[in-house]
Amino acid sequence: MLYPDVASRGQCASERRCASSPPALLSGVICCLSLPVRRCSVVPKHVGHEIPQRDEPPAPGALTHGKRHYDRRFNGMAASEDVVSSWSCKQVALWLRDEGFGEYVELLCDQHRLDGPSLLALTEADLRGPPLGLCVLGDIKRLIIALCRLQRRNQARLEELGLPAGLSPGGEWSCGAADPRCNGGERSSNGSELRLRNGDRSAYDSVCHSHSNGRYRQQVSGRLDPEVWKTIISSIYVFFVFGFTSFVMVIVHERVPDMRTYPPLPDIFLDSVPRIPWAFAMAEACGLILCYMGLLVLLLHKHRSIIFRRLCSLMGTVFLLRCCTMFVTSLSVPGQHLKCASKTYEDFWGKIQRALLIWSGGGMTLTGVQTCGDYMFSGHTVVITLLNFFVTEYTPRTWNLIHTISWVLNLFGIFFILAAHEHYSIDVFIAFYITTRLFLYYHTLANTRAFQQSRRARIWFPMFSFFECNVNGPVPNQYHWPFNRPAFMRTLVG
Repeated sequence: MLYPDVASRGQCASERRCASSPPALLSGVICCLSLPVRRCSVVPKHVGHEIPQRDEPPAPGALTHGKRHYDRRFNGMAASEDVVSSWSCKQVALWLRDEGFGEYVELLCDQHRLDGPSLLALTEADLRGPPLGLCVLGDIKRLIIALCRLQRRNQARLEELGLPAGLSPGGEWSCGAADPRCNGGERSSNGSELRLRNGDRSAYDSVCHSHSNGRYRQQVSGRLDPEVWKTIISSIYVFFVFGFTSFVMVIVHERVPDMRTYPPLPDIFLDSVPRIPWAFAMAEACGLILCYMGLLVLLLHKHRSIIFRRLCSLMGTVFLLRCCTMFVTSLSVPGQHLKCASKTYEDFWGKIQRALLIWSGGGMTLTGVQTCGDYMFSGHTVVITLLNFFVTEYTPRTWNLIHTISWVLNLFGIFFILAAHEHYSIDVFIAFYITTRLFLYYHTLANTRAFQQSRRARIWFPMFSFFECNVNGPVPNQYHWPFNRPAFMRTLVG
């Protein structure tokens, strides 16, 4: 219904007199038409739409009065649209009511404490996804249109907050070719792996890149919380898994099949490639180099707590699975050169001592540890492959030399394990397959924010849901020196 709502829009005094004369629609129209230099204030009472006005410029008094009325609505506070970044939750609530979205004030302002800066950073993905979860398409689109208008009037404020230029028509942060932040990272999706390279996260928000229709766009995601206490829990988890693995290896050694009764199984690779005596030591050397590379990446990475937590959770889970496989099935010794025989212990304390010896030496022959029976599947292959994938995942994609060295060490380490005839080919193949699949599945789920909050993830992957529930999207590859600069460097550099 049309009505002369003039006073709330700040028109001149003569128009207010017209609007306050007869309330009937026809009388209001006639009264307004009698003012040739004024705008007619007869507007439809419909949210988000305006009646096209005349082309004559408004009188200066009308603009002044309108501004005074707008300021009074915010109780004298400086809440005009050019200082949205200083709005409080109450001012955002008034803006939502003024735009016709009063029904969402409780959800956005009361429950989620949306203030001015967070209003400027709001996207359509935020409105549709959890925890907001708006379902009315028309309201979502009208609110995004209102946000676009608000952001166009606050370009300088967006730059000060470290946000991109504005929202694209789809409601996501657009990233132009001239924006240098767009060249800082990328995220590719091939169905099995999602990666974020060199992302740029500001102090207030973080920006992640998504690939859609061949063009890169930025999305605002939450700040990454290191959650050190979760990292400590993951460290304790992998610590106990390694101890349990050492004890299972002691039990498996007692059940090694007799070589006279059970000779080595036929294996195409072992039967075709002659044994190299020093090969297994070279495989462990490749693993040590990859370990040093991983420690260096972990030390210099900005989000080292999250990365170390993922490494511990994946390493512990794979070795826990290895405990099950090597305990259930005891394979015969793969080569006649291995002097393996069933070894029994007098009491339980002797087994504990042997397990501690294996655990302290890391299960490596370089430290003097010799084990038998733990063939299905190869623990050396698990460690080498997992370290390689972590080094290549959490270093920038342009570091081709580091990635090449990492992959060469991984492949040569696997070859040396087989050339030493320490494992069957199936041991190495199963270890490589399980490790790579688990790594890729874990990171794919971690980069899919919608799946993290699902009930299915909490049921089937409880540990994943616990560790990754507060990680919003891929982890950007940012590096910084973790220690304070020495005093003489501070004096020289400043």
